Amino acid sequence: MVTPIAHPSERQPLSRGFFTVGVWTLISRVLGFARDVVFAALLGSGPVAEAFLIAFSLPNMFRRIFAEGAFNAAFVPLYSKKLASGGAHGFANDAFSGLIAILILLTVIAQLAMPVLVVAMASGFLGDGRFDLTVLLGRIVFPYILFISLAALLSGMLNAANRFAASAAAPVLLNAFFIVALFAADAFGLDAGLTLAWTSLAAGLAQLLLVWIALHRAGYSLKLRWPRLSPEMRRLAIVAAPAALAGGVVQINLLIGRQVASMFEGAVAWLSYADRLYQLPLGVVGIAIGVVLLPELSRRFASEDGTGAREALSRSAEAALALSVPAAGALAVIPLPMIQVLFERGEFNQTDSVATAAALTLYAAGLPAFVLQKVVQTQFFARHDTRTPFVCALIAMLINAAIAGGLAKSLGYLSAALGATCAGWGLLILLLLQTNRLGRTARFDRRCLNTVPKIIAATIVMCLALHLATSWSYPIVAESAWRYAWLAAIVMAGTVIYGTVLYLTGALRRSDIHRLIKR
Repeated sequence: MVTPIAHPSERQPLSRGFFTVGVWTLISRVLGFARDVVFAALLGSGPVAEAFLIAFSLPNMFRRIFAEGAFNAAFVPLYSKKLASGGAHGFANDAFSGLIAILILLTVIAQLAMPVLVVAMASGFLGDGRFDLTVLLGRIVFPYILFISLAALLSGMLNAANRFAASAAAPVLLNAFFIVALFAADAFGLDAGLTLAWTSLAAGLAQLLLVWIALHRAGYSLKLRWPRLSPEMRRLAIVAAPAALAGGVVQINLLIGRQVASMFEGAVAWLSYADRLYQLPLGVVGIAIGVVLLPELSRRFASEDGTGAREALSRSAEAALALSVPAAGALAVIPLPMIQVLFERGEFNQTDSVATAAALTLYAAGLPAFVLQKVVQTQFFARHDTRTPFVCALIAMLINAAIAGGLAKSLGYLSAALGATCAGWGLLILLLLQTNRLGRTARFDRRCLNTVPKIIAATIVMCLALHLATSWSYPIVAESAWRYAWLAAIVMAGTVIYGTVLYLTGALRRSDIHRLIKR
């Protein structure tokens, strides 16, 4: 049975929830980056690294499509309504039992079809030892989807009850487990691939137990029963279907890149390391926009406040560009020194650094587009229009496939990064064209349009300074322990230069700084 608990607003202020999630997210990102550094040092871009990266991406791909991307996205709003009106416990039990049945069936099919799945993910592995190793690791790793998907469902229940700590802390366990496993494999001479594969299952179980215990302490007790197709579950399936389609488009884009990369030895690892770096600013800015803008626009449209909606849209676009454009500039201007300082040690050598830096430069060129997409898409989501972004994403997927596949022979693995970047800009342009039919409230205001050239100018000044400073100073510290302090100093100097130019041009006002700190 479920113990009644207070309404979320009666237990803790919403700002406390944001702080809790923010702290644990920061810890998770730091540990995730540390995990990648250790992974690169011990495995580099060798066959074990590539095999594990592809194997581990299999359960994560299906998880993002069916569990977190579709099932959970549809479950949480429906469950929140039930929590307020009654019947939440029965609905949660049905969803829990139904999800377990789906995941078990999916896992059994995946075990039987693992060679086919590996071919679909990385056909370039055929004919060498990476294929058999990936099939083996994939069969061990795939049940991870059962643990992590159920953990996502329970996390949704906790978040609906305004309890954020356990669900936000759960990803920290995966990174911590992997770091310990990597060091253990190196210290005791264990097979690194098998150690990581079995560790992923242990980490998934630990995450599930963490949120299960937190749910039990919150007064909830779920019981496994035979799945049944109740009216609520039918409604859940109907709502989840569009989300699964949209998630599938995103994952197919990633699949295209992996297929191209698998044709070139080491490229799966190079693209993965580059992707992790440019995902850092993308993740931070994307989370901020997702938390603030969509509910703000929804409230404005509900109250028919078109002026306020345009103001929120324009200020969010300014923030997105002000953060993503300089980040893209820095990643594009000093990619090689950055990669060398962060990753080049152990099995990750100079060749790996050069290859990863080239991919990072191409990914960086698309960073502003990837971030601004999240701003523009909210215009449609706030109006309950999911079809337009989905159609635009399909067209962008075709752009990605044409470039990544068509240029693979001439550009090699870099065609995958170029395809992703061109698809990102293509999707942004398509979305902007579609906003024309939404009226004046969907257009950026004059202040936003005037700020864009100032952001670009400040970024150019910053990039010139970074290039000159790096050309002069990096050769001095490249082989010493001071290179870590050097990188921190370069990042700080670039930030100060960029912020100063923004302030001098009037793009960054003192009131904006105060408001940003307060928010």
